[in-house]
Amino acid sequence: MRVGLFAVGRLKSGPEKDLAARYFDRFAKAGPAVGLEFSRVAEVAESRASNADTRKRDEAAMLQKSLSEGSVLILLDERGKALDSEGFANLLGNYRDQGKRDLMIAIGGADGLDPLLYDVADATLCLGKMTWPHQLVRTLIAEQLYRAVTILSGHPYHRV
Repeated sequence: MRVGLFAVGRLKSGPEKDLAARYFDRFAKAGPAVGLEFSRVAEVAESRASNADTRKRDEAAMLQKSLSEGSVLILLDERGKALDSEGFANLLGNYRDQGKRDLMIAIGGADGLDPLLYDVADATLCLGKMTWPHQLVRTLIAEQLYRAVTILSGHPYHRV
């Protein structure tokens, strides 16, 4: 199953970008052994619309254009379901085992995600109840993807 990340906003050069890239690289190298392949990070510029609802609608349209037909869509939102790392790994493993070919994890813009996306999403998850800057969210999800692969493969990286 190909796994990608959709992000509103471009990550500038710096330690956050380097750390996210390191975990995406680890995921890309370790994932194929458990049937997970890193496909891409799809970055789009924030909408320049004059109001939040229109910006969210514009950004949702860009997300929908980047999805393959039949893709699993996971939204990251502070009001989503909180999973531990093993639960996240199992979620990915279940989608893989169901024969899903593509999965996209979406990070919305500063205004959040368009309400219509919640109707089409397969899951909405949170990385905790606190609000995180987008550059840290990207790093956190990259690390959790790598951690999921290690959990699914029985590698000792994840220790409880």
